[in-house]
Amino acid sequence: FYFFVLRVCLLRLFLVLAFWLFFIFHLCSCIIRTTYTQTESTMSEEVKKEYTLGEIEKHNTAEDCWLIIGNASNGGPKVYDVTKYLDDHPGGAEVMLDVGGQDADEFFEDIGHSKEAREELAKYYIGEFKMDEATKAKLAAQAAAKEKAAASSSSSMIMVAIIAAVAIGVGYYQTQIAGKQDE
Repeated sequence: FYFFVLRVCLLRLFLVLAFWLFFIFHLCSCIIRTTYTQTESTMSEEVKKEYTLGEIEKHNTAEDCWLIIGNASNGGPKVYDVTKYLDDHPGGAEVMLDVGGQDADEFFEDIGHSKEAREELAKYYIGEFKMDEATKAKLAAQAAAKEKAAASSSSSMIMVAIIAAVAIGVGYYQTQIAGKQDE
């Protein structure tokens, strides 16, 4: 009888201890999770450094490569120091170095990067891109130059197509005249 009572008491003691251990473990994990989340949100609420285009343009080498990525639809232009990621980039370091120290948003978006790539990029965030009036004017001039180059390129393609059509027409005409003269 005493053995049975002792077993029941020990079992109850074990269950009470297990409950308290589980409760303490759960409480600790909640505290840690809350602290981690608060630390993360505090970090994101910190004042972010702002960089001008002049500062960013200096960082365009394999030893020091910064990119501007972002636009109005995804939170605005942000600055990323991707120097440590160059060797790991699936497309190769050269792809990123080509746009180093510049606004690389168009290239980044045109590729169609995955959610994982965007999460990886977030690790290299160092601040915001500050656009003053001079920078806006410079970017507008660059955009106009790109448009002009694109228009020039398309007019060149039209010219090539016209020349090819004329050459085909002349060739066809020559074969028709040569065929009638043989008859």
